[in-house]
Amino acid sequence: MGEQPLLNVSDDMSLGKVEIAPEVIEVITGIAASEVEGISSMRGNFASGVVERFGKKAHSKGVKVELTETGILIDLYVVLNFGVSIPQVAQKLQSNIRQTLKNMTALEIKEVNVHVVGIQMDQDEDMDEKTE
Repeated sequence: MGEQPLLNVSDDMSLGKVEIAPEVIEVITGIAASEVEGISSMRGNFASGVVERFGKKAHSKGVKVELTETGILIDLYVVLNFGVSIPQVAQKLQSNIRQTLKNMTALEIKEVNVHVVGIQMDQDEDMDEKTE
């Protein structure tokens, strides 16, 4: 398994160097995304589903970070709640993630791409319709 490259953060090498692993960016992005209203869940894979069944929260679920020559690309795969404005939620996601990463890591993000992969219908309304 290949090792992911680390991101150099500090230009001043007098005290040593600071490096950030891409997994850290994924976790920060996942937490920042969960703060935005209108998000039902993040799309995960089989491994993140197994991890969550054992009680551990997979904060990087639904987040893909790619390090390129031109910058950092982030792809988010989200399921939104029914009735929310998709463009507004996507814009809030992008700005919250960009601002959180800027505050915590001082890294400039080239792109934050939001992929809406589903809509979650309200569970309570479905239950009410079945009982009537």
